[in-house]
This record gives sequence, C-alpha cells and structure tokens, in this order.
Amino acid sequence: MPRVTFRPPLFNSASPWATTKIDLQDLYNSPFTGAVTTRTSLLAGFPHNPSIHQHTLFDSPTTSLNTYGYSPYPLKFYLDTVKSVIADTGKPQTKPFIISITGTPEEVAEAVTAVNDVAKAGYHLLVEANLSCPNIPDKPPPAYSLPELKAYLDLLSKLKVGVPIGLKTPPYTYDAQFQVLLSALKAYPSLVSFITSTNTLGSSLHLSPQPSLATSEGRRATYRPTLLSPTGTGIGGLGGASIHWLSLGNVSTIRRMLDQVQELKDVAVIGVGGVGDRDGWERMLSVGAEGVGVATALGKNGVGVFAKILGED
Repeated sequence: MPRVTFRPPLFNSASPWATTKIDLQDLYNSPFTGAVTTRTSLLAGFPHNPSIHQHTLFDSPTTSLNTYGYSPYPLKFYLDTVKSVIADTGKPQTKPFIISITGTPEEVAEAVTAVNDVAKAGYHLLVEANLSCPNIPDKPPPAYSLPELKAYLDLLSKLKVGVPIGLKTPPYTYDAQFQVLLSALKAYPSLVSFITSTNTLGSSLHLSPQPSLATSEGRRATYRPTLLSPTGTGIGGLGGASIHWLSLGNVSTIRRMLDQVQELKDVAVIGVGGVGDRDGWERMLSVGAEGVGVATALGKNGVGVFAKILGED
C-alpha cells in the first residue's frame, strides 16, 4: 500500500463546504492546508433536495447537525474540477486531493478506477471510500458490518490501481465494532492506505422551542425539530465539538489496533471530529493522527480557520 503523509497535517474533511469549485479552489489556495478533500460523491450524483437535506450550526460549543446525503454533483465533476483548480494556478500541483466517493461495492470499485485513471495522468490523488454516512434511510453505514465491509474490500482488492485507498468510518462506541474494522483490514492487509475517523454521529436530534409555552396540557414548552429530514423526524448526523472526545477516542483506539498488527502499521489515520483550534488539532496528532480534517469549524468560520488552528492568524 502507498504510504500517505500530509504537510501541514491539516485540511478539510468531506462536507457541504467542499461542494463547489469555489469551495475547493479556496481550500487549495490556502497556504495552511496540506490537502483538499472533496465532498463525497456518487458516480451519477445524489438526488439532493434542500427541503429535506439540511444542516444547522450552533454554539456552546460549536456543533453541527445535518440531514444530508451526498453531493448533488457526480464524481466526474470533481475529477474535472481538480484539474481545473490546479490549471488555474498556472503552477504544478502543490498538495494532494482526497476524492471522497461512495456507492455500492461495484460503484465504488468503478469510482476508484476512474480516480486512478486521472492519477496516472500525473495528478496527486487519494481516494476515500465513505462507508459511514448515517443519513441514508434503510442503508446503515456499511463500516459497521463485517460482511458488507469485506464485500467492498474484496472488489477493491481485485483492481490494478496505484492510487492510495482509504476508508471513512463512522463513530464506534464499543469494542466489537472496532474488531469489525480490524478483521476486515487483516483480511486485505496491503489494500488500505488510510482510515478517516470519524464521520458524524447518527440518530442525533436538535429541537428548537416554539414561541409559545402554552399547550393543551398546561404551561409546558413545546419543541420542534430544527431540521427537516428524509424520514420527517429531523434526526441526522452530529458533528463538531460535541463529538470531539468520541472521535479522539476512535482515532486513538484505531491507531493502537493498527500498530499491533505488523502488516497494518503503515496504515495512516486521519482524525476528524470537533477540531476548531490548535489544542484540538494537537490532541488529534498526539494520539496518532497522520493528518487532521475539519468540517464544522470550516462551515462556521470559513477557510481562515486553518490559519487560526495553526496559530498563524
């Protein structure tokens, strides 16, 4: 497997704030990012509906909740955009692009092949298979299931590609879930170059109070979901500072697990979850993250957040 490194070890993770060419251009042109991650895409795009695919940002501490699926733009849009962003600088590529993809095992294999074809043309690309979105009705994250995870890895192992392949994992909350990941990786020890940990925490709900406290049951506050969602419940994925400690624990546990298996010691971990300042960034690095991804803090503060995290603003 190709070894991956990032300098500086700080960049964005796949999120709504990495959707358009302008988003990716700003991230690429920042001197404080060591890579750029695209929003997760499907081969044919995702049927985005703004009436049910939404996000909200709130403070104390900075947290996000989203009911999104994936990017409305197909993979080809991102591959073409990467070429365009680099060409617009008039200079050779200075940092890698992490192309985040998803779909069925067959679709992911086809997407990896497409990314590899562009990489062979001289572009520095990595590919991240996002197997962790909690917001797709009737499609739980495949990274929780050993048979499903192995189905992806089995097809990917048959490809003749040189592009580094990574997996984006959901938050794990007990040991058996970590063992699913480890068992799958041990079955294909030379396939995966990096693990991105973690995606948002599913089954989360934010409620907004109604203006009136009066109800038929008396003087009691009534609440409504802040967001709409495909299921109509407003339940979605929690990100930002509220999951930082869980994500930190995941990164630490995964790093220690990988280090205990000789064939997996070179698999890098990209730490994602609630990093919005230098302390959070350094915590992720201290538990073994090779790079640190930022989403919620980027959505709240813009690209300038990277300078703040590195102490350069």
